[in-house]
Amino acid sequence: MGVVNNVSEFVLLGLTQDPEGQKALFVIFLLTYIVTVVGNLLIAVTVFVSPSLGSPMYLFLAFLSLTDVVYSTTISPKLIMDLLCGKKTISFSACMGQLFIDHLFGGSEILLLVVMAYDRYVAICKPLHYLTIMNRQVCILLLVMSWVGGFMHTLVQILVVYSLPFCGPNVIDHFVCDMYPLLGLACTDIYIVGFTVVANGGAMCIVIFILLLISYGVILKSLKSHSQEGRRKALSTCSSHITVVVFFFIPCIFMYVRPVSNYPIDKYVTVFYTVITPMLNPLIYSLRNLEMKNAMKNLWSKKLTISIIRMCQPY
Repeated sequence: MGVVNNVSEFVLLGLTQDPEGQKALFVIFLLTYIVTVVGNLLIAVTVFVSPSLGSPMYLFLAFLSLTDVVYSTTISPKLIMDLLCGKKTISFSACMGQLFIDHLFGGSEILLLVVMAYDRYVAICKPLHYLTIMNRQVCILLLVMSWVGGFMHTLVQILVVYSLPFCGPNVIDHFVCDMYPLLGLACTDIYIVGFTVVANGGAMCIVIFILLLISYGVILKSLKSHSQEGRRKALSTCSSHITVVVFFFIPCIFMYVRPVSNYPIDKYVTVFYTVITPMLNPLIYSLRNLEMKNAMKNLWSKKLTISIIRMCQPY
C-alpha cells in the first residue's frame, strides 16, 4: 500500500503577519543576503588567486565560504520574496528540494568545521609534519568526505519525509520547510520517525560539537610550549574557528537535540543559523586574520589600480 499524500503545496506563515514588520524584515534580510554572498565570494576568490594563501587552512576556508553562499541561497531568497507576498506557499516538490539542499549543505558545513579543527590540530601540535600529513591528496579526500557525510545525512532526512502520509493540514508556522514542522503535519504516529530524526540530526550535532570542544582544548593546552608570537597567532586563528562553531552549533543543538516538537521561538532560532551565521563567517575570519586582510588589500587594490589605468587609457 502506497503512502497517502493529498498535499500538493504547503502554506508558510513566515516570521510575522504584520505588514510593517514584513517591510522592515525585507530590507534587513535583503541587505544581510547581499553581504553574505559578496563577503563569502570575496573570501573564496581571494584564497583561490592569492599565492600567499596556499595553505590547507585557507583552502578549507574558501570551501566553507562557498558552502555558506549556497546554504544561504537555499533559504534567504524565498524568505525575502515571501515578505512581499500576501500568501506564502511552496509546492511539495520545492519543499522537498529545499529540505534536501538545506541539510546537504548544513551537514557538509558541520563536517567541514571538523576538518578545519583537525587541520589546526596538526598545524599547532605537529608543525614539523604538517605539510606531510596535510598534503593535497589528504585535503581533497577530507573535502570529499565532508560532502559525502552531508549527503548521507540529508538522504536519511528526505527518505523519512517521503515515507510519511500527508492527508490534509498543510499550514506550516515557519518560513522554511524543515523536519519538525513537516513531521507535525504527518497523518500518522511519528514516535519512531522522530527518534530517527533526532538520532540523525541531534546526535550528529552534539557529538561533533563535543569532539570539537575537546580538540580545541587539546590545541590550547599544547600552546604552552610555543613562543609568545606563536601562541598569539594560533589563538587568533583558533578563536575565529571556535566563534563560528559556537554560532552554528548552539542553535542547531537547541533545534534538534530534543523530542519532535514545535515552538514559536524555533523560527527565530532558525534565522540565526541559516541567515545570520553565514553572513558572520566571512567577517569573523577576515577581521581576525592578518594574512587574509593583507591578501584582500593587495589583491583588490591591484585590481582597482589596473581598472583605473584601463579607464584612463585613450582608445
